[in-house]
Amino acid sequence: MTNGQPIVVRGVMKPIPTLYKPLMSVDIETHEPYKATVERSDPTALPAAGVVMEAVVATVLAQEILEKFSSDNLEELKEAVAKHRDYTKNY
Repeated sequence: MTNGQPIVVRGVMKPIPTLYKPLMSVDIETHEPYKATVERSDPTALPAAGVVMEAVVATVLAQEILEKFSSDNLEELKEAVAKHRDYTKNY
């Protein structure tokens, strides 16, 4: 349930596992192969997690809107939402 204010979602995710076995790489200057350093890459998943979370919230909101204002086309849905907004302005 919301009162029209922005919806704030706090989410968490499991960190991406770090590969503790260094991968082979190449030195740009000498062109010699070497083993890359081991480092955590957790921050790289955060933008993707945000996109996924936004899509999940949008899907849930769409499901709830369709449950409240059942309709089989967009025009009827818009009309039902507009009528509901007009009705609730008096409260």
